[in-house]
Amino acid sequence: MGIIHALQTWWQSQSTLEIIGVITGLLCVYLAAKNIIWNWPIAIISVAIYIFIFFNAHLYADMGLQFYFLAMNIYGWYFWSRKPATDNKTPVVLIKKKEILFSVIAIIIFTYILGSVLKYTPASYPYIDSFCTACSLVAQIFLARKVLENWLIWIFVDIIYVGVYLFKHLDLTAVMYAIYVGIALMGYIDWKRDYKKQIV
Repeated sequence: MGIIHALQTWWQSQSTLEIIGVITGLLCVYLAAKNIIWNWPIAIISVAIYIFIFFNAHLYADMGLQFYFLAMNIYGWYFWSRKPATDNKTPVVLIKKKEILFSVIAIIIFTYILGSVLKYTPASYPYIDSFCTACSLVAQIFLARKVLENWLIWIFVDIIYVGVYLFKHLDLTAVMYAIYVGIALMGYIDWKRDYKKQIV
């Protein structure tokens, strides 16, 4: 009975906004992993909600990231809808060596600059938050462009986010990001299978 009561108390302490954000967040990532275009409009709803959640949690880099996600979700929806007439889905592609190099450099520079700015604000964990934001920026571009390795970046960054959100007492969001790790792994496996079918 004690465990059930504790769970009920915990559940009642969760905000309705965060619950809706978690549900739409999980759904959009699952649909993306399954290569279904409807992930994009649902993602737009989710990021709009998380703009408010992260503002209230003083996670300003994450809040800013949601505005970027909003634009990228619109772009991703557009890009995926422009599939070749002969294909059921937009083809999956592999990352290029040049893209890896540019991505690493961009993440380092972005983390340093944004972290240096945020450390003078009430932001929580300015450099960790900035690093996760930088990784997410890169991963989202690759997701929109259907680059297979986007899922490996998401797995890495989502594991870090779980810890950040637990420390900020965003428990449902931490659970959501833990589930994201599993979905991202599934996405990588499914997209890799799709890629192999394309090159046969």
